[in-house]
Amino acid sequence: MCGIAGTYRWPDGKVVTDRLTDTLAHRGPDGAGRYSHAAGDGEVHLGHRRLAIVDLSETGAQPMVSDGLVLTYNGELYNAPELRAELTAAGVRFRGTSDTEVLLEAWRRWGTDCLPRLRGMFAFGIFDERTGELVLARDQLGIKPLFLLRRGEGVVFASELKALSAATGGKLEVDHAALVASLLYYWVPDSRCAFREAEKLPPGSWLRCRPDGRTERGRFWHLRDVAAEGRERALAGDLPDVAAVVEESTRRHLLADVPVATFLSGGLDSSYLTALAARDRPGISAYTIGFRAEDAKFEAMPDDLRYARQVAARFGVDLHEIEIAPNVLDLLPEMTYHLDEPIGDPAAINTYLICSAAREAGVKVMLSGMGADELFAGYRKHLANLIALRYQRVPRPLRRGLSAAVDRLPVASARRGYRSVRFAKRFLSFADLPEETAFRRSYTMYDEEELLGLVDPDLAGTVDDVLTEHADVYGDNDLDDFVNRMCLGDARMFLPGLNLAYTDRSSMAASTEVRVPYVDVEVVRAAFAVPGNRKIVGRQGKAVLKEAATSVLPREIVYRPKGLFSAPLRAWMSRDLAPLVREVVNDGVLVNSGLLRRDALARMVAEDAAGQRDFSKHLWHVLTLEYWYRDATSGTGRSARPAA
Repeated sequence: MCGIAGTYRWPDGKVVTDRLTDTLAHRGPDGAGRYSHAAGDGEVHLGHRRLAIVDLSETGAQPMVSDGLVLTYNGELYNAPELRAELTAAGVRFRGTSDTEVLLEAWRRWGTDCLPRLRGMFAFGIFDERTGELVLARDQLGIKPLFLLRRGEGVVFASELKALSAATGGKLEVDHAALVASLLYYWVPDSRCAFREAEKLPPGSWLRCRPDGRTERGRFWHLRDVAAEGRERALAGDLPDVAAVVEESTRRHLLADVPVATFLSGGLDSSYLTALAARDRPGISAYTIGFRAEDAKFEAMPDDLRYARQVAARFGVDLHEIEIAPNVLDLLPEMTYHLDEPIGDPAAINTYLICSAAREAGVKVMLSGMGADELFAGYRKHLANLIALRYQRVPRPLRRGLSAAVDRLPVASARRGYRSVRFAKRFLSFADLPEETAFRRSYTMYDEEELLGLVDPDLAGTVDDVLTEHADVYGDNDLDDFVNRMCLGDARMFLPGLNLAYTDRSSMAASTEVRVPYVDVEVVRAAFAVPGNRKIVGRQGKAVLKEAATSVLPREIVYRPKGLFSAPLRAWMSRDLAPLVREVVNDGVLVNSGLLRRDALARMVAEDAAGQRDFSKHLWHVLTLEYWYRDATSGTGRSARPAA
């Protein structure tokens, strides 16, 4: 796992590439490499920062140069052994044991046709000295990031957006449409980028840059097509063995020449992976988090720690417990820097602190249960949207009365929060709406009217564009299964835009690789071959995954109430961060620039403080957006990490 960067026919390409690569040092503290060559009437420069995981010797160093091909690569190939065997049988001779060399030789033999054969997570640039062409590619599901800028016939690319900003001297212009999208979602969708000129290479795609200035794009994998194939499998009765697929994926994800550990929250997804991993790696380490007792009580958070301890004891896992009692005033600007774009999920802090602790203990690789909820319908919103269909059959006068009664209930007192009231208010905010609108409202921050009231009136058209984009992506399928439509929407928007994004940035900030066995092409294929009525059964989400896990885990773990990989936001907002919230509302850059309306923010603060509505998540995101916007408009290029 590494950081990659490069320029192609770009002015001062060598200097820019050096700056890009240096900015990515945290992604690869084990080594650095540079490469330069002519490309038409210009030059190509490739940079690499190495986090050595497989083949720790110099034969795995990058950029890797071999017989006219040059590769700078960030990722892991879990089917590298099979590809290596096939290539060896065809006469290829390998110098080392790295998957980097396997990828380079697979490209030499098959070109872009090798891409759908790759099973893993990857983003890379590969240059052909004979043709002068540079190709950039990104994995099927967008696990690994790849940002790029194109000006004229030139291209610059990097693993992180902050590198592009630093390389251009902080002169990139903020895209206000992306900021509006981030307010809606609390992250920037993978289809957009926080800076206007920059873009993200879409998952499952490649971009070819030619020395004559022409470019060509291609798509080698699309989730919509995978979901359609899964529907046909389900109709034919070809139902997958989910247990076998998850077990096989987990085993492959353990491939490494360095220690591997797991996240263990005590929930189903991480417990299942940890139990499977412990079969192959007896005594494997796992890391879990707890919160200050007063914070957990105020937030009415479930006691996940006792379940994590139970799993660890049962499977002989070496459990490390980390109490999350951070100085959030220091961590907020630090995490904003590392996350690259305004991402308002405090789970990024948990990931960063866990990975930092693991790295201090000598662990470079962690397995995460990320992705299971999206693919197997495990979020509360999935069940809630199904219940909403039945709720809409309740007579309208009764619905109005219930809504009015719940609206009067407080979400918190001075000493504790009321989760059930928060959930009820959230449910009633979307339960009467049409399918796509209800699904959007069940996991986003604002409805259309609230968002319009929060932002600069000149951005009204942008609000409409952002909402239309959601509707277009959600509707881009021919599935007749409501649950799988939701899962597909999540896998295309929520997973790459938020969860994979913050996982990559937070873990790599701690020089740690996080692998996601559920976000594997074979697991995804299996997930969409499972009908929705086997994913949600009664009031049980992830039913088919729970059924698979019962062969390994005790039922009290499998069927426990859903846990939270989040943070005690209400406690932080009412204590640690209250002065900062007041400062941002009264005199913040976003308010003073006119992007956000002071009266709307002040109203949110007042209603939250009164305990009538829970705006803690909204206000946390406003803080992250404020810090990001200050940095993005300072003209410094975001090249310096803020002091903790």
